[in-house]
Amino acid sequence: MKFEWKGVMPAITTKFTEKDTLDMPMFLKNIEAQIEAGVSGIVLGGSLGEASTLTREEKKVLIRETLGAADGKIPVVMTIAEQTTATAIDVARESQEAGANGLMVLPPMRYKSTDLETVTYFKDIASQTDLPIMIYNNPVDYKIEVTVKMFQELMEMENIGAVKESTRDIINIGRLRNQFGNDLKILTGVDPLALESLLAGADGWVAGLVCAFPRETVAIYELAKAGRAQEALEIYRWFLPLLELDISPQLVQNIKLAEVATGIGTEYVRKPRLPLQGNERQRVLKVIDDSLKTRPELPDYKNLTTMA
Repeated sequence: MKFEWKGVMPAITTKFTEKDTLDMPMFLKNIEAQIEAGVSGIVLGGSLGEASTLTREEKKVLIRETLGAADGKIPVVMTIAEQTTATAIDVARESQEAGANGLMVLPPMRYKSTDLETVTYFKDIASQTDLPIMIYNNPVDYKIEVTVKMFQELMEMENIGAVKESTRDIINIGRLRNQFGNDLKILTGVDPLALESLLAGADGWVAGLVCAFPRETVAIYELAKAGRAQEALEIYRWFLPLLELDISPQLVQNIKLAEVATGIGTEYVRKPRLPLQGNERQRVLKVIDDSLKTRPELPDYKNLTTMA
């Protein structure tokens, strides 16, 4: 499938049963809600998808089932988050064979690689697959920054064409755009900075709270891109307390609680994660409950006209 790196792409959660197996009925219910809301793609197996706990066979199942649900309407992107180059290449090949339409690739996990090592890692993976690749740039969580200079080298690879921009530095969007124009697609990866990033020129949004609130997320994107920033801002301000649940070590538990509240998920996480407990659980539930009480009515965001 040929596709563009743009729009809202949910970093989808992986649904588990009480017995710690894949909960495919609930997973597919969520995927269907995302597609109905108008997302532009699905990203599987990221940190929000509890990638480090998934077996390679489970990842293949998720790709296959998501492709079936998408039915060619939107692309399915698999995340590569591995400790060694050889394993990353194997997973990339397996993902392509399973039918994935693209890859989101993280830097080497559990090792703070040098700039040269990081660039070489990405290039080695890109050279072994035909799939389009989005680089995940998140120095806050992964302690490795992919700089503009590094992207100059990476863009030598024909299939590297996008970045999930999660530096939390809005200025970086301008730096990348000034250097690469539209050759490098930029997708914001920080929920509470999403609207600012879109208005600064980001092409899309790899989102987290979209897993529980798909329509609101897509509405913000569509309004922003239609030049209706004030309308987007009104929804965004309502959304902000929820969006901040994405920038937490417990983002998986937070977002799964929100999915339960909107009826498109379960709370089960895979150990070593545990469900939220005590005061923190009550705090997160209050954020969700308060937001649901004031959930806004949305415009017909699928049929917007651009403001003059």
